[in-house]
Amino acid sequence: MSLGDALSIAMAGLRANQAAMSLVSSNVANAETPGYVRKTVNQVQTYSGPAGSGVSVVGVNRELDAFLQAQLRTETSGASYASLRADFLNQVQGLFGDPNSTGTLENSFNELTAAVRALATSPDSTSARIGVLNAAQVMSGALNAMSNGIQALRSGAETGLSDSTTTANNLLQQIASINNNIRSNPAGGTSTDAATAAMLDQRDQAISQLAQLMDIRVVTDASNQVTVFTGSGVQLAGMQAAKLSFDAQGTVTPTTTWSSNPANSQLGSVKVSYADGSSIDLTGSLKSGKMAAYIELRDKSLVQAQTQLDQFAASMASALSDKTTAGTPVTSGTQAGFALDLSNMKSGNTINISYTDTVTGTQRTVSVMRVDDPSSLPPPQTATLDPNDYVVGIDFSGASGSVTAQLNAALNGRNLQFTGTAPNITVLNNVNFSTVTAASVTSTVTSLAGGSAELPLFTDGSSAYSGALTGTGSQMTGFAQRIAVNPALVNDPAKLVAYTASTAAGDTTRPDFILKQLSTSKFLYSPSTGVGSTGTPYNGTLQNYLQQFVSLQGSNAQAASQLSDGQTVVLNTLQQKYSTSSGVNMDEEMAHLLALQNAYSANARVMSTVNQMYQTLMQAM
Repeated sequence: MSLGDALSIAMAGLRANQAAMSLVSSNVANAETPGYVRKTVNQVQTYSGPAGSGVSVVGVNRELDAFLQAQLRTETSGASYASLRADFLNQVQGLFGDPNSTGTLENSFNELTAAVRALATSPDSTSARIGVLNAAQVMSGALNAMSNGIQALRSGAETGLSDSTTTANNLLQQIASINNNIRSNPAGGTSTDAATAAMLDQRDQAISQLAQLMDIRVVTDASNQVTVFTGSGVQLAGMQAAKLSFDAQGTVTPTTTWSSNPANSQLGSVKVSYADGSSIDLTGSLKSGKMAAYIELRDKSLVQAQTQLDQFAASMASALSDKTTAGTPVTSGTQAGFALDLSNMKSGNTINISYTDTVTGTQRTVSVMRVDDPSSLPPPQTATLDPNDYVVGIDFSGASGSVTAQLNAALNGRNLQFTGTAPNITVLNNVNFSTVTAASVTSTVTSLAGGSAELPLFTDGSSAYSGALTGTGSQMTGFAQRIAVNPALVNDPAKLVAYTASTAAGDTTRPDFILKQLSTSKFLYSPSTGVGSTGTPYNGTLQNYLQQFVSLQGSNAQAASQLSDGQTVVLNTLQQKYSTSSGVNMDEEMAHLLALQNAYSANARVMSTVNQMYQTLMQAM
């Protein structure tokens, strides 16, 4: 080896040491930079002369564990989903309150029943009557406030989706832009220059931030270009970024719902659009991340919470205002049945028929619901809460023909026959095929002095609540937000006792009825509230049901918090592993720096020695 070769090798070593020291400095400086991946030089042996070997730096290595990175992104999505959902459900629990606490819905209901009990004891007391009305107003006000709170949370979810869509678009643009910028250096994250390695860090950071918003899958090709897909396989970014959009719909109310059919949807949808004009709706396919949590909360969890309040408000109002009148037994030749008076039926009220199928001996029930809006026909079988009845909707507006004709068309096949002209009709059996065992009409009382104990203590704004069905849905939807104390009762509190013009001031009939309905009577509740099931709906008192759904919300919030805590532990563990394998360890960097310092000194010593030898050689000549 010549002195020139030795000098060249030593200089190459110095250059390699300088590059390595520069990366060590960068590692130390960026130890706390989010998304920074530790860098090392990629150096290879070169040949210098017949016997010597030098060194050359050919690029920069990112010390990245790709498998761990993919796991971290998955758990990031899961943790974001669980954390956001836990936060919202804890706010819902705050609205519902803890059982037996003051200022809660249950406390308001207990105050109402206590006020009614006092009225039953002293029906002639003006203060007792006013006490009932005040307690009822507090009760309705609590339902209004809780409904408003739930809709505010749904509105917050809608806004969150809009903001998340904007953020996601920015991230997708960053990813596509960096893909294009590194196209000229296909070696990418395996061995590349420091500037390109920094861009790869930025791209990974953008992908990690995107993972917080939605579940994604990332595919990296041989040239280090990435393609980002949703968990369901919809492409979001590659060399070009798809465009996400969200059509926010403004005010969110209990009646505004999302549907996969754009014509029926009143809430925003998350869509991805491409340059060719095509688009895909992602709303129903996102499974993790903040956006999926917002969607689940807006369209399911918070809707169920509203339904629980609506069902409670509807059951409480109907318990006091609904009156069931049994039909009068009649015969017509060989047929037998019941005469019914439909004159007091309101939209949503029902005719209730029980009969025996004499061929099979099976007991059957039919619920005939009055409908004033033909667009809501036919009603779903879940229109009533009895899982065993057959529900029929009859158009009382006259648009579909006479009530009797409609009844015969709908129920002749079930061996029931109807005669007469509404409002006076008769239901008869089909001899040898059926026996009508009972028939009645359930109607909503709207008069305060109609001669019965039932009264409309609670109203839908200023209108009666009867559970009507229309083309836009059920009257029950959002009722808790609209429930109010009957203004006629507020103006005349004596009607809490007087159900006829001659009712004595000390008559306890109506107060006793109100107390019984609120305290001991049992009712069925919709399984859409999360309490009970379709086949076995929950059957209990109003207070029992109230305790059930308040406890359910508490359990949901607790379960969501536990899931969030568990996801946080998993995420923190993975982040620690990722930091250990790909992050900057200051102790290791300092040790590496010392090694580089020694190598640099050795290479410099070689150069100094070669210089001295050159000088000696020159002197000898």
